[in-house]
Amino acid sequence: MKPSEPVSCRIDFRASVALAVALLFSLLARASDTTLPSCSQPPALQTSGTFPSVCNDVTLDAQVKNALRQVCMHDRTSENTPVDDRVIVVGFLGGFVKHGDRKHPEVWFAHYLRERYPSIIFAEAYSNHEEEKAVREVLTLLDTNCDGMLSESEKAKARIIIYGHSWGASETTAFAKELGRHAIPVLLTVQVDTVPKPHQKPMLIPPNVERAVNFFETSGGLLHGQSRIVAVDPAQTRIVGNFQMTYQNNHVDCKNFPWFARTFNKPHHEIENDSRVWAQIDVLIDANLRPNRQAERTRLAVNQGSETESGLAF
Repeated sequence: MKPSEPVSCRIDFRASVALAVALLFSLLARASDTTLPSCSQPPALQTSGTFPSVCNDVTLDAQVKNALRQVCMHDRTSENTPVDDRVIVVGFLGGFVKHGDRKHPEVWFAHYLRERYPSIIFAEAYSNHEEEKAVREVLTLLDTNCDGMLSESEKAKARIIIYGHSWGASETTAFAKELGRHAIPVLLTVQVDTVPKPHQKPMLIPPNVERAVNFFETSGGLLHGQSRIVAVDPAQTRIVGNFQMTYQNNHVDCKNFPWFARTFNKPHHEIENDSRVWAQIDVLIDANLRPNRQAERTRLAVNQGSETESGLAF
């Protein structure tokens, strides 16, 4: 009878095989940046039945309801907007806020957009640590012929808008840059009180972005936004404006945030809850949906005595 093979050798052999298989799959997965896992619509970007209507929800935090007050007053029709012009809107939450945290207006604004434009907009607000997930879902949405790859035509037809607050605003630029690596254009980026994440340069807008706007405050506290965004290539990107919002005589209710945030970073969260800011974002998105672009020539009044500029102009 032959002696048995040592157990340790068998374990080492199996581990080596498993490692080799894992490495092979990893190399195959990296073979193409635009190879898509599935053509099905990502569940995260579908309209969720768990949310009530944003503008009529009586259980919504008073602070979030006030943040979207002016948005809910806008005309909710989408006239002159063709139903086949699909737009993908991606939002990013600040700090360590988790995906779907309903205490933040970014989450409810995404739901509002899905509600207002049910046939043409896919919108979702992600944690600023979910870039890879957001990229996968956007690439899947752009794969309209379901062949698992993005053609030049599919990339050219992409209509993507990105917004975010704080670290989420930093991620907004990083996400646009990542889409640029895939040769995917971005219609608009909106940054609200940008706090740079480590190793990111959020004030440099990449050339695949058509338009970009920055809202910021410098009212004090431990955190405040960056005051200026610039285009890497001014011939490709138009900076709509850098707009300073002040809260010394215009306080915004922030009781949807913990006491620490309200005590040490209040202006940073006042701008997040500012109904004027969300109203402007809503109009900017609407302007990008209308093919005749008449709304682009409209000045959007944000000045209430505290901003450095009187309004937005395309």
